[in-house]
Amino acid sequence: MDKFHHLTQLLDNAGCQYKIFDLGRRVCEIDIEHFKAVEENRQPYPWPLKQHAHLSISFWQPGNPPWIWFLRLPLDERGLLKQAAVGDFIKYVIEAMGATLNTTPTEEEQEKLAANPYTFKPNDDKMAIFHAQLRELLHLPASHYYEHAQHYLTGDLGWDKWQGVGLQGLADVCARMKQENNATQLRKAVNNLPLTPLYALLGCLEHCTLPEALATRLKERLDEEAAVDTPDLFLISALIRALSGADTATLSQALRDLLAQSALSHPEILVAIAGRCWQGLTDSELAGLFLLRLAETEDQTLFNQLFADLVMLPNLRGIMLQLLHSPANTALIEAITKLQQHARGED
Repeated sequence: MDKFHHLTQLLDNAGCQYKIFDLGRRVCEIDIEHFKAVEENRQPYPWPLKQHAHLSISFWQPGNPPWIWFLRLPLDERGLLKQAAVGDFIKYVIEAMGATLNTTPTEEEQEKLAANPYTFKPNDDKMAIFHAQLRELLHLPASHYYEHAQHYLTGDLGWDKWQGVGLQGLADVCARMKQENNATQLRKAVNNLPLTPLYALLGCLEHCTLPEALATRLKERLDEEAAVDTPDLFLISALIRALSGADTATLSQALRDLLAQSALSHPEILVAIAGRCWQGLTDSELAGLFLLRLAETEDQTLFNQLFADLVMLPNLRGIMLQLLHSPANTALIEAITKLQQHARGED
């Protein structure tokens, strides 16, 4: 039992094939070699959320059905995996499934494995798009909701006939965007969908790489909503989240346009940017504008939380720390001063 220090060691030893996904921010596959470097603490976890790695490990052996672990593993202040937690989870697994992972756990062992402190249950949106992406990646058929969702998105059933459209079906269409003209149907549907199915669709798209035409349509919809007298801030939030998979230029422009309007810098939108669109903040000018809008909310708790979360991201750490020491705006200076006081325990 003691010879396994890493999850991939255990899986490789058992002769398993496996796929690893991040489920904390955007649902996306993690390269296995990259993950091994993370396991060995040679690299920080790439997409931490609240100082944890939220991930799924899907594994299978020839002739056996797959298992999926949804894990929430703690990270240290540098973003490195805490090895003791990984070791604890490995012990739970070996007790339930054996070192070769081919022992079928008893019901009691399954319950014990499921109840360990490192597992978590993703929300329905993430679960749907995760299963859709995994099945597409493994060349497995989509769910039985897929064809009905495809049909609905043509508009032929009537846009108001959305009640029978399953979230899993929409997720399947998004995960198979390169197939069967799906991307075109999605693009055409964006301006026609009632709000309920639109929100469901946008929730799936935020975990997908967007083709240019679809990203452009979403950006147009965002611009239209931002321009009305009383914009729907929750719709704007959903649209900017959906644009997180757009190309760099489109995402950067969308962020720049939003952050240029202080009236649109609602906490809901700022949380959406931090949670999904952090790639756009690798532009130091945009990152500075984001922090300024965050400071202008005068919600110091939110400022502290989002800053702490963003500074943990390896791609943003240097930029955030640089901005920490070179603020040029009074509101931002005050927010950063309070952040530093909080870090020192002075508040």
